Amino acid sequence: MSEELRKAYAALLGATPRPAPPPGEWSTQQILAHVSLLTAATITLVASAASGAIGTYDNRLAQDPWTLDRVARLAGDGLRERIRAQGEALCLLAGQLSEEELALAVPSLLLSNGECVVDAPLTVRDILAGLAAAELPGHTAQL
Repeated sequence: MSEELRKAYAALLGATPRPAPPPGEWSTQQILAHVSLLTAATITLVASAASGAIGTYDNRLAQDPWTLDRVARLAGDGLRERIRAQGEALCLLAGQLSEEELALAVPSLLLSNGECVVDAPLTVRDILAGLAAAELPGHTAQL
């Protein structure tokens, strides 16, 4: 699991940003802010699973335009470095989870383009796998 995540973060951080987004799409900075927020939420989930706390997974904050712009502004030129550090932390933490912790199902609410795509429990393993196999590669392609 951790190796797939590492590769997905490396590909994202190695992507050359496009000169300008197509109309109606996020800018490079908004995409990176989204990934940073989503990674932070995933770190929170993994830490909750490791501590025995009951967690949830909800990506709505990582979709909010005002929040995306604020994170991009506050992080400034350090946004890619923030994602690199967050990705490394997530991989380290996730690599320490037991099979039982990875199998923990948590209430999940995931939106994409304003549409609900998941409103059901997902396992921590499935959330990590989705981040590595779909979410990060999708945003890498957007860049």
